[in-house]
Amino acid sequence: MLLRESFRLALDTLRSHKLRSFLTLLGVIISVCTLIAVVSVIDGMDLYIADHLANLGSNVFSVNRFGIINNLKDWVAAQKRKRIFIEDMEWARDNLRLAKAVGGVSGHLADVKYGNQSLQDVNIRGVTSNMINIGTEQVETGRYVTEADYQHRTYVAFIGFDVADKLFTGLDPLGKTLFFRGQSFTVVGVAKSIGSVFGQSQDNFIIIPLTTFFKLFDDNRFQSVSIQVQAANAAVMQDAQDEARLLMRSRRHVKWDDKDDFGIVSSDAIMTLFHDLTGVIAMVAVGVTSIFLVVGGIVIMNIMLAAVSERTHEIGIRKSLGARRRDILLQFLVEAALLSTTGGLLGVFTAWVGTKIMTATTPIPSSLPVSAVFTAVLVSAAVGLFFGIYPANKAARLDPIAALRAE
Repeated sequence: MLLRESFRLALDTLRSHKLRSFLTLLGVIISVCTLIAVVSVIDGMDLYIADHLANLGSNVFSVNRFGIINNLKDWVAAQKRKRIFIEDMEWARDNLRLAKAVGGVSGHLADVKYGNQSLQDVNIRGVTSNMINIGTEQVETGRYVTEADYQHRTYVAFIGFDVADKLFTGLDPLGKTLFFRGQSFTVVGVAKSIGSVFGQSQDNFIIIPLTTFFKLFDDNRFQSVSIQVQAANAAVMQDAQDEARLLMRSRRHVKWDDKDDFGIVSSDAIMTLFHDLTGVIAMVAVGVTSIFLVVGGIVIMNIMLAAVSERTHEIGIRKSLGARRRDILLQFLVEAALLSTTGGLLGVFTAWVGTKIMTATTPIPSSLPVSAVFTAVLVSAAVGLFFGIYPANKAARLDPIAALRAE
């Protein structure tokens, strides 16, 4: 029997038993839907994290007090670490050979007022003037913090888009005076809108000179400078991190056999941490998917066995008319594979619709890789072939005379 004829017969069987076929495929649909949904979210999150959270700037890494901490024990231990001061940042700037630029950032939350308007928990950042070239903020109007502002500890503010929009609705914020921590600041610039991350606005910030920042917030014993290092180029990124580590250990008198009492954070480190997290999620998803696929495969095998019993007489007629064993085997294998592949395609479509709805209604991003679609469909077909072997072989081995006598 030709493959095309086997395929046509399999389609006829699907059409004639729609409800039974759907119920048969339910396990495959659920398993593929689960797998595709998880892969879509993880892939979308990868792109999202790389663009929003792991984007520290071009060839930029951070040296800070805590680094990346992923458990409570390390967090408690890190509280005992020494702070990083402006003097440490300036010393690193003067001694790092592989750095194109070295800047500093520190942050704290504060309530901000302008006239009768107020904003709670605005992110106040103290920066060095070169952070406009190291970081990701861009100037929309006005100017950024200058070196003169840094040296003279001036009370000037470069504000985020949300702060400008909410405090100065309908007004030009440049030259206006806003208040926080009991001090007045003159607005000298407004940043371009950055957007939001997981529904949280990234434009709710005010940038002031780092020296001015510590005049306001140095009473906070946890306050520390994050040293932002821009490597000369991508090729020396790792060497620049090693150099920064060596210099900071020397500066902070860390013994050769002690761990670093500071952290180095790069885009690669953030992505590695995220991949470790999503790797666990993916493993769980694969486990759940495997269980559903096995269940779906067993259901397909049972239905195919039932189909063999129902069509015993038909098989006998085909054999009596010259159909060979391999023709019968091919017919039932194609039918099982088509059943399972259809379930895979329905699962992919269901997951795609679900992720589109989720992306439109929630801040969770998703992206469906083409490779995942092909993999899901191929695995579905393989499940159908594997679990269809026994029923197909049973049908192929039927004795034509006994099959013709079957009712």
